[in-house]
Amino acid sequence: MKICDILRADKVLSSMEGTNKTEIIDELINLFKDDERIKNLEEMRNAVHDREKIMSTGVGKGFAIPHAKTDSVNEIIAAFGRLDKPIDFQALDEQPVNLVFLLIGKESLVGPHIKLLSRISRMMNKDEFRESLANATTAEEIYSLFENEEKQYFENA
Repeated sequence: MKICDILRADKVLSSMEGTNKTEIIDELINLFKDDERIKNLEEMRNAVHDREKIMSTGVGKGFAIPHAKTDSVNEIIAAFGRLDKPIDFQALDEQPVNLVFLLIGKESLVGPHIKLLSRISRMMNKDEFRESLANATTAEEIYSLFENEEKQYFENA
């Protein structure tokens, strides 16, 4: 399963408005209001926030990957947001976050969920890719960056 199989261009925000971790996560979750793949938006929201309480998903280098597994979704879904002003996400490296990738999987799809988390993490570990995302100004540009990076990943895999 590829990232661009689950990340849709209409679920990408090029300039997020939230000023703290909760607002940022909610802003991404709210993109799924009225999405046919969601059974219960509030259960999904609670699952992500509950997971975040266990340990911050701010993995470092300005990047966070809030995620959860819940049966309030019909399939694995994703959203991505870029912040103009980095925020404190209680990241592992204690640096502020300006790139956030939300991943929500179905309880029964643990394997694909873990593989996607790993793939996203590998892509986001590339300094050049993160810089390109941070400098992107439109959702279309961000989505295109993910498509191109993933093509390179598969060509080199």
